[in-house]
Amino acid sequence: MSERTPLLHYRLSASVNESGDHRDTRTGRDEDEPRSPATVRRRPAAKQTPKLNTFFGVVIPTLLSMFSVVVFLRIGFVVGQCGLYQTIAMLLVAYFIISMTVLSVCAISTNGALDAGGAYYMISRALGPEFGGSIGIMFFLANVCGSALFVLGLVEAMLTTFGIPEDGLSLSGSRYMVLPTGYWWSLLYGTVILLLCVLVCLVGAHIYAKATFLIFIIVIVVLGTIFISFFVVPFQTVQLPGHRNASLGPTSANFTGFKLDTLMGNVQADYTVDYTTGVMMSFASVFAVMFNGCTGIMAGSNMSGDLKNPSYSIPRGTITAVIFTFVIYNLLSIMISCTCDRILLQQDYGFLSDINVWHPFVTIGVYSSTLSAAMSNLIGASRVLYALARDDLFGRFLSPAKHTSASGNPWVSVLISWILVQLVLFAGKLNTIASIATIFFLLVYAAVDLACLALEWASAPNFRPTFRYFTWHTCVLGIIGCAVMMFLINAIYASASIAFMLLLLLLIHYLSPVSSWGCISQALIFHQVRKYLLMLDVRKDHVKFWRPQVLLMLSNPRCSVGLITFINDIKKSGLYVLGHVQLGDLADGRVILNDQSEALQVWSGHECMSRRKSWVFMGWIYERGECPCLAGEWERLRGWMKEKAAQDEERAL
Repeated sequence: MSERTPLLHYRLSASVNESGDHRDTRTGRDEDEPRSPATVRRRPAAKQTPKLNTFFGVVIPTLLSMFSVVVFLRIGFVVGQCGLYQTIAMLLVAYFIISMTVLSVCAISTNGALDAGGAYYMISRALGPEFGGSIGIMFFLANVCGSALFVLGLVEAMLTTFGIPEDGLSLSGSRYMVLPTGYWWSLLYGTVILLLCVLVCLVGAHIYAKATFLIFIIVIVVLGTIFISFFVVPFQTVQLPGHRNASLGPTSANFTGFKLDTLMGNVQADYTVDYTTGVMMSFASVFAVMFNGCTGIMAGSNMSGDLKNPSYSIPRGTITAVIFTFVIYNLLSIMISCTCDRILLQQDYGFLSDINVWHPFVTIGVYSSTLSAAMSNLIGASRVLYALARDDLFGRFLSPAKHTSASGNPWVSVLISWILVQLVLFAGKLNTIASIATIFFLLVYAAVDLACLALEWASAPNFRPTFRYFTWHTCVLGIIGCAVMMFLINAIYASASIAFMLLLLLLIHYLSPVSSWGCISQALIFHQVRKYLLMLDVRKDHVKFWRPQVLLMLSNPRCSVGLITFINDIKKSGLYVLGHVQLGDLADGRVILNDQSEALQVWSGHECMSRRKSWVFMGWIYERGECPCLAGEWERLRGWMKEKAAQDEERAL
């Protein structure tokens, strides 16, 4: 079956084949009979062990991906740089963008069966292999950069607590500062942490789900202690980290508790230099860091192949996680603005542990959440890479990534993802790769919105999602929001990402094998052609604009090349249809449909047809006596036509 096969023929042949399969099953087909590769691949799937439910497979991974670096290490940085007003505005913009994308994800995921690959599977099956494959690579790279970002966040948290200042002096004099600091030491710590994540991912999704549940409990408890600390911890002075030089500014800041003066000092923006990178901050650069706390919405869809019921779990789990994180982020921003000095927010990104009722609580929460987020992105990247390799879009280049373990875990994809994350760790700083990761995620979100928009505009008969809380307006708003924020964050990175995606699209178009997924462009073309044909009014026809409409009946195109060429020359941009009629027996439907498919492919692929702007139509004529099931239909049709004619005459009188 090819993409050019008519829809009616596809449906008929599918139903005939299914009935034939049932008949074969009832008659007891030989088990040693060779089966197609697709059948062989589908059979083991039914024997797999029970998969993950909504809570373990979607809610927990999504929450932990969003509650990671930002909530523990960068929420004070965002408020300290932007102020409360701009922080709330950033959260509204970020959650508006991801909310539009979540609606599109829910619509596509509830439209039918969803396989491994998450966003890549949704986009590729909707927009075709070229667009889906290029966006799949971008989504894979986004998860790779996200995993590296969370690993670097964990390294930063470790060095904040246990690291020796680079100048050898410690203002706080903590005896726990035993870890050497510096670029190469940070790279070593990140490598060890990443190796731990790889070992967990190699075991499989089930051990990952069990580990994340324990981490989820820890994170929720830590968040509870943070909110309690804002109310019960009294006024105290916090020593700033060792990066501060006493001759350049204050070495301590205050936690004041709830005070109006503190709130008024934190409502406006005050952009300064980021002490981890030495770069002057702006709205776009801070938004790039903050948006990484919102990019975990695909964590559940990434594991679509490991879910019991993806169409049920992904919408409910994702929406629950998004609403919960939005409320927590806003509450934290307001409480931080009311209780912490601006200097504390700008110069100590780990201040939450200093003001907690028990300091190690936040440290444990930071370590747990960032480690889980790193694993979530790593396992998500491996699943996307495995789906790309399984679809053979890049040929032998990704063929090793197809290999899986006995339990179905794509271990080669995990190792490839690990190597790429290790390369990204050479960037060294969290804020350095935040912009790149954010742009990659925004590009993927825009593609998901575009896929849903195309399906909605095409009015595809197979697009009937059970999730109805979306329209084409939400898709357009999501695309515009993603595009605007991409170029606001970094126009150079955004342009380079789009150019790289277009290059991948061209490579897949010219080098990848033909797929049977279909392409949304054909549905859009059909939709537009039908719309404009219905706009034609025969009452407005005029001789000046007359065009011929020719139906040429042929028996064999090879014997009628001259006639086909002659009619093509005189049609003058008119409608040109080449027809072929063949007698058949409807009782043998399987043979008829197979013969029709083969004949249509031969006719459409003939050299004389490829140079003509014409349609090829294959018709079958069935004699009345050849199909017993239609013996009485002709008489019923004649009777209905007589009744219709009589009713029309009565109306005329």
